[in-house]
Amino acid sequence: MGRKQRGRAARNARRKLPPNFESDEVKRAPHVLVFKRGPTVGNNVKELIKDMRRVMEPFTAPNLKVSRKNSLKDFIAISSHFHVTHLMTFSKTQLSTYMRLIRIPRGPTLNFRIRRFTHGRDIVSALRRPQTFPKQFEHAPLLVMNGFQDESIHIKLIATMFQNMFPSINVATVDLSTIKRCVLLSLDPVNGFIEFRHYNIKIVPSSISRAAKKLLQGKVPDLSRFNDISDFMYREGHASESEDESTGNQDENEVILSQQLRSRGNLKSNQSAIRLTEIGPRMTLELVKIEEGLCDGEVLYHTYISKTPEEIAELRKRNTEKKRLKDQRIREQEENIKHKQENKKQTQKSSSKQNDEETDEEESSDYADE
Repeated sequence: MGRKQRGRAARNARRKLPPNFESDEVKRAPHVLVFKRGPTVGNNVKELIKDMRRVMEPFTAPNLKVSRKNSLKDFIAISSHFHVTHLMTFSKTQLSTYMRLIRIPRGPTLNFRIRRFTHGRDIVSALRRPQTFPKQFEHAPLLVMNGFQDESIHIKLIATMFQNMFPSINVATVDLSTIKRCVLLSLDPVNGFIEFRHYNIKIVPSSISRAAKKLLQGKVPDLSRFNDISDFMYREGHASESEDESTGNQDENEVILSQQLRSRGNLKSNQSAIRLTEIGPRMTLELVKIEEGLCDGEVLYHTYISKTPEEIAELRKRNTEKKRLKDQRIREQEENIKHKQENKKQTQKSSSKQNDEETDEEESSDYADE
């Protein structure tokens, strides 16, 4: 019998996974890397980056470490191996904070100005009953978009970009128990700002009394004032309005469940209410420009600058010439490197030959002396 593994060997054995342990669904899902760009961004932006990583979970790298030496080419090089489809970068200047969305591998690149933002911890601390728990981040959030009906090119690109950043769902086969969060994007048609919100989704039964709801939730009621449990049920346990979770118009947020949920009281074909609790972060975005390619292509749209067709043609000609010169320099550098390597090989070969000749002369002189 072999020796039982203990300590580090046992932990490493448990961590070993088959080479293709990821399912096809995970491989097809969009993966987003969130990180900062620039030498300094400040603690507030760093906290915002952590919040956005929580939003994009589980298809992101929550503990990604980025150094100053890392460039966009480094992340693009590893994107295919880790199924990364989008990059979300944050930077800060003296004027404002900016967010950039990059579609890998061919673009486009969307540049947003963050006019104002609020951290998730600030929103949660202001709530009376926060709804945060680890299991709500085990599945991707549901994307809800409002006000993106405009047929403009830049509006279509924004909508397509955000839609491709989240996994698509099949309404007929989706498991409602896996939908724990939602991301709301609302476009203001007047000023063009995009409001970003992140909510927790909770479904509670609404076709039963508050007393029965307490029992279903596992809460032990105080029956000292009642002679029988029926008194508590008929009087609804003297529940106050603050204990009632329903807010607003009940008819607007009540639905008939098409499947049974894992939470108590939410049965199939019964009526339940949907509760949304904001968990942050909160951002107000303003589109600045859309670039073709990966941050270095032609500007497809700019909010503040508009150019004539002649200026656009001149810019295209200038960019084409710039790209041609860049390719020419790359070819010259490759030829120079190749030429240096050949010269180095010839030098090494000649030096080794000369050493062999000197060795032969020394051996022949030693033999003549003998």
